[in-house]
Amino acid sequence: MGYQTRPDIRPLQDRILVGDCITELKKIPAGTVDLVFADPPYNLQLSGGLTRPDQSKVDAVDDHWDQFESFEAYDRFTKGWLAECRRVLKPDGALWVIGSYHNIFRVGSILQDMGFWILNDVVWRKTNPMPNFRGRRFTNAHETLIWASRDADARYTFNYEAMKVFNDDLQMRSDWTLSLCTGAERLKNADGDKLHPTQKPEALLHRVLLSTTKPGDTVLDPFFGTGTTGAAAKALGRHFIGIEREDDYAEAALARIDAVKRLPPEALQVTTSKRAEPRIPFGSLIERGLVKAGDMLFDPSTRIAARVRADGSIAIKDASGSIHKIGAHVQGAEACNGWTFWHVKKGANLVPIDMLRQQLRAEMAAAA
Repeated sequence: MGYQTRPDIRPLQDRILVGDCITELKKIPAGTVDLVFADPPYNLQLSGGLTRPDQSKVDAVDDHWDQFESFEAYDRFTKGWLAECRRVLKPDGALWVIGSYHNIFRVGSILQDMGFWILNDVVWRKTNPMPNFRGRRFTNAHETLIWASRDADARYTFNYEAMKVFNDDLQMRSDWTLSLCTGAERLKNADGDKLHPTQKPEALLHRVLLSTTKPGDTVLDPFFGTGTTGAAAKALGRHFIGIEREDDYAEAALARIDAVKRLPPEALQVTTSKRAEPRIPFGSLIERGLVKAGDMLFDPSTRIAARVRADGSIAIKDASGSIHKIGAHVQGAEACNGWTFWHVKKGANLVPIDMLRQQLRAEMAAAA
């Protein structure tokens, strides 16, 4: 078998492909996209104009792109674009799709049948939903997002620690309270009306991309609309590929994204768990000279001391072994995190050896 290179996705990055969703998706090489965010037509099945009690017309979704002749036609369309999205995703890629009760359950069933693996359903609870003018149903105050990996065993991206910090050190839940897109963020047409009826708030895409992508990743939005995904991706140091069939939406999206400033690299770093960081053995600190053979390590109270040996072990009077083993031994405990237990003297200060490990990690990251 000859050597095969990965298809070059760069010519398509940070571009809007204007045309039919499925046709344009076929132009993207297989296995090149890190994340898909899809906001497909909802197929609202409106049977007439929607009016307020004073008989004024509600600016609802009645555009031709949201209209399908039957559920069967909508399902065929859904299978078509989902199949192409699954093809272009990397093996460890993932997909988000957002919808209302009109379509999200149909989409969810189809994507499961196609091999996607649902990770979460997220409820976007709107702080300012449109009222129910007819008074015959509950007010529709939320939309549902499905987050799914390409396959059941995919190693998808999830920045858990970053989202926990984002949420004041509490686990991020699957119910997100955010307002609709309003004010200066809402794009308007020449008449001052909403350019797009379902423009999503940038806060929603910020949370999606921050939680499930990394800087430099490529995010595909096959229903690009006015470019919310592209605007959030550019600001967060991600690449985007947008597909949009309506020229006026694509034109507005391009102008919007051009005005976005990308955050500097230092602002894009996110909090990671200890497990996600590169493993550094204690012996590496000795090799680097941050700790020397013969140095003494101390417990936080300085009542216990252990001598560092050249092989990365430490020794006390009656035992020797790793920083973890000896830390547990001197405390009479079953286990010990030696990185936080042991300290080394630096001048007049007592410094946890974990700080030296973080210093080495920072040097490694800078060299990379």
